[in-house]
Amino acid sequence: MKSRVLLIRHGITDWNSVGRFQGHADVPLNDTGLAQAARMATQVAGYQPTRLLSSDLGRARQTAEFVAAACRLPIEVDPRLREVNVGSWAGLDMETVGKQEADFWPALREGRDFRRSAEGETATQAGQRVALALLDQVEAAADDVVLAVVGHGLSLRVAALLLMGLDYSHARRFGGLTNCGWIEMRPGGEYWRMQAYNQVAPGLDG
Repeated sequence: MKSRVLLIRHGITDWNSVGRFQGHADVPLNDTGLAQAARMATQVAGYQPTRLLSSDLGRARQTAEFVAAACRLPIEVDPRLREVNVGSWAGLDMETVGKQEADFWPALREGRDFRRSAEGETATQAGQRVALALLDQVEAAADDVVLAVVGHGLSLRVAALLLMGLDYSHARRFGGLTNCGWIEMRPGGEYWRMQAYNQVAPGLDG
């Protein structure tokens, strides 16, 4: 199989800028995020994607629109590509959640997965949801597909690990995925292979 999959995080939002949890909240890109998406799209077009998928959340859809224009592709929406559901934490920052949840900071320091609020998901659950969506898409595609997928930082990162046969405990060995950064994956065999991590357009790496 010669397929290639690009896992692209959406552009930055005002909530990203101040460290507020977003989850399934539909927060739009800010002006910086729109500029990031435009620059990223020109770089991603060089991979010559043959299909374009997106989370249904607005910040991902807005980002995907730039890729669609640069690559002349329609956007295929899959709600399974959403970020981890943080439930009642949406809109809160880490300091506030840390005061509410005694195990929040210890779990982060120790690399343990945890449920993002009583109503939310674990990162593993979100990663499994995204990984299954990717497997479904690749299995139904031609062998030479180049699949561009616009989604969200944590769920894409954990999905990539799961597809490589790794679990959440390895997540902290990878830096967070930059807004409009992407992961290049190669499907094949029992496990996928990571070809590149946190690729960014020139000028978006700092």
